[in-house]
Amino acid sequence: MVERAEKIADGTRPMKKDRFVKIDGASKGVDWDLVEQHRQRAGLKGYVTNLPIATMDGAGIIAAYHDLWQVEASFRMAKSDLRARPIFHRQRESIEAHITVVFAALAISRYLQDATGTSIKKIVRTLRTVRSATIEINGQHLTLDPEIPKAAQKLLHDLDRDGH
Repeated sequence: MVERAEKIADGTRPMKKDRFVKIDGASKGVDWDLVEQHRQRAGLKGYVTNLPIATMDGAGIIAAYHDLWQVEASFRMAKSDLRARPIFHRQRESIEAHITVVFAALAISRYLQDATGTSIKKIVRTLRTVRSATIEINGQHLTLDPEIPKAAQKLLHDLDRDGH
């Protein structure tokens, strides 16, 4: 970035939105004070929070920030594997119901992943074919039990082994 600013200052590169360029009237130059400030802060990372130290100390804030990737992964999983997409509701009850359903599905998915050691994508793909049906013929109800493939049986066994 400093090289780009120097090229703009000596006129060998056209002016763009470069960080270290300082414009004084018609002249252009490198803002060496800003360059030095950035060099002093290179490699440092800051965390800003509104939590008081009594609630969470600096180490706790950094640890929570490092776990943020799990939240982001959960949202990606909700969008892709669970096919939860934004739905535009107008009433507060509908919005809250939608959010509740998505988060319940996410919580169950996380539980299933932890209990089986299998990704939710693979769990969904494995269990998608397991279906049962109830048929009514002349007022009598006939229930057809699903045929459970070996992979689905293993998932169910892993859940049962987990004690849940």
